[in-house]
Amino acid sequence: MLARVLLALSLVPALALALCQPDGQDAYKVRLSIKTALGANAYEWNESEQFLFRATLAFAMRKYTGQETFNVSSVIVCDETPRVSFWFVVTNPNDTATLIPKNAVEEAIRLSRNRINSAFLLSDKTLQFLGIPPTLAPPSQPSLPVWLIVFGVVMGIVTTGILALIISGFIQRKKKDLEDEDEEEKQEGIMENGISCETLEGKEGVNNGAYSHDEDRLTQL
Repeated sequence: MLARVLLALSLVPALALALCQPDGQDAYKVRLSIKTALGANAYEWNESEQFLFRATLAFAMRKYTGQETFNVSSVIVCDETPRVSFWFVVTNPNDTATLIPKNAVEEAIRLSRNRINSAFLLSDKTLQFLGIPPTLAPPSQPSLPVWLIVFGVVMGIVTTGILALIISGFIQRKKKDLEDEDEEEKQEGIMENGISCETLEGKEGVNNGAYSHDEDRLTQL
């Protein structure tokens, strides 16, 4: 009996390695650049870090499927290299000989990508799931609300229009005042003692009858 148990336990790793094959149909390759991301604060990749990775993947699968049957043992890692790259597959908790389809694993990773990155203090560029596009960065939020920016622009346009009307009215009023002053100066030049010089010049002289005979007599002389 004990021999059978030991035989079964020895077959488990062999079965796991058979399921996890590089470039397998449902396998993904992971590449980590810990030193590039953290520099002097870089940590060493070891069995504990690998356990954390498997745990985060199990969490992602639970969150995506809504099933709590996924465990660390559901994630199998293989072909690990010293430069911290490896392959992994996810097995079906109800049938450990069956792998979860690649597209389902991808959707689970994309759903929990930020949680996975934060667990290792990395980003999409330094924790790469080859074949899975990086998540889009969240759109930058303006420091001011959009409605306030729009309101400021509208108020600026309205204020500019009001100032333009005020300046235009002032210029027109100033121009009219100058025209009125020129007209008054012309009228003052024409009027003298309340009588229009043009009127006087336009009329012929009036002869006085009392002096008309004297003019004739002087003419005869």
